[in-house]
Amino acid sequence: MKRMNIVPRDHTHLLKELSREYAHYAPASAALANRARKVLVDGGSHALRLAEPFPPRLVAAQGAWIRDEDGHEILDFWQGHFANLLGHNPTCVTSELARAFQENYGLLTGFADRLQVEMAEILCRLTRADQVRFTTSGALATMYAVLLARAFTGRHRVVKVGGGWHGAQPWGLKGVGFSTKEETGFQEVDTAGLPHTLTDEVIITRFNDPNMLHDHFRRFGDRTACFIVEPFIGAGGLIPATSEYLQTARELTHRYGAELIFDEVISGFRFHAGDAGSLFGIQPDLATFGKIVGGGMPVAAVAGRADILRLVGRESGFEVKFSGGTYSAHPASLLAAKTFMNHLETRASEIYPYLSELGQTTRQTVETAFAEEGILARCSGCDSDVLPPSSISGLVFPYRDDLRLDSPDVVCNPALVDTVLGEEVLRRALLLEDIHVFHGLGALTTAHTTEDIERLGNACHKVAKRVKASL
Repeated sequence: MKRMNIVPRDHTHLLKELSREYAHYAPASAALANRARKVLVDGGSHALRLAEPFPPRLVAAQGAWIRDEDGHEILDFWQGHFANLLGHNPTCVTSELARAFQENYGLLTGFADRLQVEMAEILCRLTRADQVRFTTSGALATMYAVLLARAFTGRHRVVKVGGGWHGAQPWGLKGVGFSTKEETGFQEVDTAGLPHTLTDEVIITRFNDPNMLHDHFRRFGDRTACFIVEPFIGAGGLIPATSEYLQTARELTHRYGAELIFDEVISGFRFHAGDAGSLFGIQPDLATFGKIVGGGMPVAAVAGRADILRLVGRESGFEVKFSGGTYSAHPASLLAAKTFMNHLETRASEIYPYLSELGQTTRQTVETAFAEEGILARCSGCDSDVLPPSSISGLVFPYRDDLRLDSPDVVCNPALVDTVLGEEVLRRALLLEDIHVFHGLGALTTAHTTEDIERLGNACHKVAKRVKASL
C-alpha cells in the first residue's frame, strides 16, 4: 500500500463539548463516578468499562436494553463484552438459576458434581474436542493453553498476531496496542513488570498475511511451541480470518511440530452452535472458549487433544499445574452454561439466521447513514470467504474508500483510519442519543429488532451531522 500523507482530523473541541453535555445529561452517573474514583482505581475494575468522561452506571439490564442511574433506557450493543447472544439476562437462564437457588444449590461447594460432566460432554460434542478442563476466564484459558503447548513440545517460542488480545497473561501482553512511535506498530510489550526473557520469546506476526507467517516459521519454526490465533479477531478490529490464512497456519504448525491454538473466546458459538474452526474445516490442537459459553456467567475452558491435556492430570504427575482455581466449574456458572448451550443447540436454526440477517441490515443501515451525511464509514465483521455474515461488527472511518479492512495493522492505524472518531467521538455522541456502542458498533442479539436498528440509523445521522459541522 502506498504511503498516504493524511492530516488527521482534530476532534479535541468536539470531545470536550460532548463530555460537558453528557455530564449534564447523566448527573447521577457522574456523581457515582466521582464517588467510585475515591475507592476504585479510575472508578472501576475493568478498563474497557471506564470510558471517558465516565460510563453509564447500570441499575437494570434486560434484552437489548439497559437502564442507568439517571433513568435513561439505553439501547446496548456492548452486550456483556459481546458475550450475550440472547440479550441481557435471558429468562431461559435466569429462571433455571432462580430455581436452583431456591432448591439450595448454586453457590460454591468445593465438590465435583454432575454439571461438570454434562457441560464437558456438550462442549466436546459441539467442538469435536477429546477433553475439556474448565476455568473462570478467557485470559486464564489462553495462558494454560500456551503453558500446555510449551510443556508438550519442550519449546519456548510463541507466535501470536499483532492486535490479537488473549487476555492479561504473560504470553498475551505483547503486540496488543498499536504504536505510532518509530513505526513500531504491534511490536511493543504492553505492560511493565514482565521479564524480557519471556517477551523476547513472543513473535508477532500479521493477521491474514500467510507470507509473513511462512517467513516466521522458516526463521523460528523449529523453536516454536505454538501459534495462537483468533479465527475472528476481536479487539484488533472484529475481522474474520481468511481460509487461506488458517489453512496455512494448520499446515505450518504440522510441518514444524508446533501446536495450533484457536482462541475462540470471541468466535466460539457466535456463528453457529459450535466452534468457528469447524466452519473452516480445521481442527486445532487446543482451543479456548469463554464469553458466550457461560450464558452470562463466568465460564471458560481449554478443549482439545487428550494427549496434550493429559499433562494436567495424575498420569503425568501433574506436570502442568492447571489444577484449577477455587471458582473453576462453579455450580451456578455451569448450570447457566449447560442451560444456554442446550438452548443454542436446539434453536440454532432460528437463532443464527436471524442474527446473520440482522447483522447485514445493521451494517448497511449504519454505513448508509454516515454516507448520506458525507462521512466515509465501513463496518468490519463481514467479507469472510467461509463464515456467514456476522452479528458482531466494528465501525471504521477510513481516510480513503479503497482501504481493505483485513488486519488490525489497518483498522488500528491512525494514519489510515480516524480511530478517535470510531472509538471516542462516536461513543460519547451516541450516549446522548441513549445508544451504547463499542468499537464503533458492537454485538447484536436475538433481543435486538429491526426497529432498534432503525433507531440506531437515525442516531448515526444526527451524529454524522454534528461531526461534519465540527470539522
